Amino acid sequence: MQSTVEGRVWKFGDNIDTDIICPGSYMHLPAKDILPFAFKAVRPGFYSAVQEGDVIVAGKNFGIGSSRECAAAVLKEMGIGACVVDSVGRIFFRNCIALGIPVIVHKNISKHFNEGDHIKIDLETGKVTNTSMGIELEVSPLPQSLIQIVRSGGLRPLIRKILEKY
Repeated sequence: MQSTVEGRVWKFGDNIDTDIICPGSYMHLPAKDILPFAFKAVRPGFYSAVQEGDVIVAGKNFGIGSSRECAAAVLKEMGIGACVVDSVGRIFFRNCIALGIPVIVHKNISKHFNEGDHIKIDLETGKVTNTSMGIELEVSPLPQSLIQIVRSGGLRPLIRKILEKY
Protein backbone atom coordinates (compact mmCIF):
# COMPACT_ATOMS: atom_id res chain seq x y z
CA MET A 1 0.00 0.00 0.00
CA GLN A 2 1.12 3.52 -0.73
CA SER A 3 0.89 6.40 1.67
CA THR A 4 -2.05 7.87 -0.25
CA VAL A 5 -5.58 6.49 -0.22
CA GLU A 6 -8.18 7.71 -2.73
CA GLY A 7 -11.74 6.58 -3.23
CA ARG A 8 -15.44 7.21 -3.12
CA VAL A 9 -17.02 8.15 0.19
CA TRP A 10 -19.63 6.02 1.90
CA LYS A 11 -21.11 8.07 4.71
CA PHE A 12 -22.40 6.68 7.99
CA GLY A 13 -23.70 8.47 11.06
CA ASP A 14 -22.90 8.07 14.74
CA ASN A 15 -22.79 4.88 16.83
CA ILE A 16 -22.11 2.29 14.14
CA ASP A 17 -21.06 -0.56 16.40
CA THR A 18 -19.28 -3.79 15.54
CA ASP A 19 -22.59 -5.67 15.64
CA ILE A 20 -23.86 -3.53 12.76
CA ILE A 21 -20.66 -4.08 10.80
CA CYS A 22 -20.51 -7.81 11.56
CA PRO A 23 -23.69 -9.20 13.12
CA GLY A 24 -22.92 -11.58 15.98
CA SER A 25 -24.91 -14.47 14.53
CA TYR A 26 -22.54 -14.61 11.52
CA MET A 27 -19.19 -14.00 13.17
CA HIS A 28 -18.30 -17.70 13.10
CA LEU A 29 -18.18 -17.55 9.28
CA PRO A 30 -15.21 -16.54 7.14
CA ALA A 31 -15.21 -12.81 6.30
CA LYS A 32 -16.14 -13.43 2.66
CA ASP A 33 -19.30 -15.23 3.78
CA ILE A 34 -20.28 -12.40 6.15
CA LEU A 35 -20.28 -9.76 3.39
CA PRO A 36 -24.02 -9.97 2.58
CA PHE A 37 -24.85 -9.32 6.25
CA ALA A 38 -22.38 -6.49 6.89
CA PHE A 39 -24.16 -3.19 7.67
CA LYS A 40 -27.46 -4.91 6.82
CA ALA A 41 -29.27 -3.26 9.76
CA VAL A 42 -28.53 0.24 8.44
CA ARG A 43 -27.74 -0.27 4.75
CA PRO A 44 -28.88 -3.56 3.19
CA GLY A 45 -26.86 -4.59 0.14
CA PHE A 46 -23.96 -2.31 1.02
CA TYR A 47 -21.38 -4.99 0.25
CA SER A 48 -22.48 -5.30 -3.36
CA ALA A 49 -22.08 -1.57 -4.09
CA VAL A 50 -18.65 -1.05 -2.50
CA GLN A 51 -15.64 -0.97 -4.78
CA GLU A 52 -12.00 -1.64 -3.96
CA GLY A 53 -10.46 1.44 -2.33
CA ASP A 54 -13.73 3.09 -1.26
CA VAL A 55 -13.57 4.96 2.04
CA ILE A 56 -16.00 4.95 4.95
CA VAL A 57 -16.59 8.35 6.54
CA ALA A 58 -18.52 8.14 9.79
CA GLY A 59 -19.51 10.15 12.82
CA LYS A 60 -18.84 9.49 16.47
CA ASN A 61 -18.23 6.06 17.98
CA PHE A 62 -17.56 4.12 14.79
CA GLY A 63 -16.68 0.51 15.62
CA ILE A 64 -17.68 0.69 19.27
CA GLY A 65 -18.87 -2.39 21.09
CA SER A 66 -17.31 -5.80 21.27
CA SER A 67 -13.78 -6.63 20.30
CA ARG A 68 -14.78 -8.85 17.41
CA GLU A 69 -12.05 -8.86 14.82
CA CYS A 70 -14.51 -9.95 12.14
CA ALA A 71 -15.81 -6.36 11.87
CA ALA A 72 -12.43 -5.16 10.60
CA ALA A 73 -11.94 -8.37 8.58
CA VAL A 74 -15.22 -7.73 6.73
CA LEU A 75 -14.06 -4.22 5.80
CA LYS A 76 -10.79 -5.66 4.50
CA GLU A 77 -12.66 -8.30 2.52
CA MET A 78 -14.84 -5.56 0.99
CA GLY A 79 -11.73 -3.70 -0.08
CA ILE A 80 -12.35 -0.62 2.07
CA GLY A 81 -9.32 1.65 1.62
CA ALA A 82 -9.65 3.58 4.88
CA CYS A 83 -12.02 4.78 7.56
CA VAL A 84 -12.24 8.50 8.36
CA VAL A 85 -14.21 9.08 11.54
CA ASP A 86 -15.07 11.63 14.22
CA SER A 87 -14.23 9.07 16.91
CA VAL A 88 -13.64 5.32 16.99
CA GLY A 89 -13.71 2.32 19.30
CA ARG A 90 -10.15 1.65 20.49
CA ILE A 91 -10.16 -2.09 19.88
CA PHE A 92 -11.76 -1.63 16.44
CA PHE A 93 -9.04 0.91 15.58
CA ARG A 94 -6.35 -1.60 16.58
CA ASN A 95 -8.02 -4.41 14.64
CA CYS A 96 -8.23 -2.26 11.49
CA ILE A 97 -4.57 -1.25 11.69
CA ALA A 98 -3.56 -4.87 12.36
CA LEU A 99 -5.31 -5.84 9.12
CA GLY A 100 -3.81 -2.96 7.14
CA ILE A 101 -6.79 -0.58 7.08
CA PRO A 102 -5.86 2.99 8.00
CA VAL A 103 -8.20 4.80 10.36
CA ILE A 104 -8.08 8.60 10.49
CA VAL A 105 -9.69 10.10 13.58
CA HIS A 106 -10.44 13.80 13.78
CA LYS A 107 -13.25 15.57 15.64
CA ASN A 108 -16.13 16.59 13.33
CA ILE A 109 -14.32 15.52 10.16
CA SER A 110 -17.42 13.74 8.85
CA LYS A 111 -19.29 17.04 8.40
CA HIS A 112 -16.96 17.87 5.49
CA PHE A 113 -18.10 14.90 3.39
CA ASN A 114 -21.23 13.69 1.66
CA GLU A 115 -22.08 10.28 0.29
CA GLY A 116 -20.40 9.79 -3.07
CA ASP A 117 -17.75 12.51 -2.67
CA HIS A 118 -14.20 11.67 -3.70
CA ILE A 119 -11.64 11.64 -0.87
CA LYS A 120 -7.86 11.69 -0.91
CA ILE A 121 -5.89 10.89 2.24
CA ASP A 122 -2.16 11.40 2.65
CA LEU A 123 -1.18 9.19 5.57
CA GLU A 124 2.27 10.77 5.86
CA THR A 125 1.19 14.41 6.14
CA GLY A 126 -2.30 14.00 7.60
CA LYS A 127 -3.85 15.91 4.70
CA VAL A 128 -7.42 14.79 4.01
CA THR A 129 -9.02 16.30 0.92
CA ASN A 130 -12.60 16.25 -0.29
CA THR A 131 -11.72 16.64 -3.95
CA SER A 132 -15.40 16.90 -4.90
CA MET A 133 -15.83 20.07 -2.84
CA GLY A 134 -12.25 21.35 -2.89
CA ILE A 135 -11.94 21.15 0.90
CA GLU A 136 -8.51 20.37 2.33
CA LEU A 137 -8.18 19.42 5.99
CA GLU A 138 -5.06 19.02 8.13
CA VAL A 139 -5.32 16.25 10.70
CA SER A 140 -2.80 14.46 12.87
CA PRO A 141 -1.07 11.87 10.69
CA LEU A 142 -0.79 8.27 11.80
CA PRO A 143 2.45 7.50 13.62
CA GLN A 144 5.17 6.03 11.36
CA SER A 145 4.96 2.68 13.15
CA LEU A 146 1.28 2.37 12.21
CA ILE A 147 1.89 3.56 8.65
CA GLN A 148 4.51 0.81 8.36
CA ILE A 149 1.91 -1.79 9.40
CA VAL A 150 -0.67 -0.40 6.97
CA ARG A 151 1.84 -0.24 4.08
CA SER A 152 2.74 -3.88 4.70
CA GLY A 153 -0.90 -4.92 4.40
CA GLY A 154 -1.25 -5.59 8.11
CA LEU A 155 0.65 -6.80 11.12
CA ARG A 156 1.06 -10.43 10.00
CA PRO A 157 2.59 -9.54 6.61
CA LEU A 158 4.92 -7.06 8.35
CA ILE A 159 6.08 -9.69 10.86
CA ARG A 160 6.64 -12.20 8.04
CA LYS A 161 8.70 -9.60 6.17
CA ILE A 162 10.79 -8.90 9.26
CA LEU A 163 11.33 -12.58 10.01
CA GLU A 164 12.43 -13.31 6.43
CA LYS A 165 15.52 -11.20 7.13
CA TYR A 166 16.68 -13.67 9.78
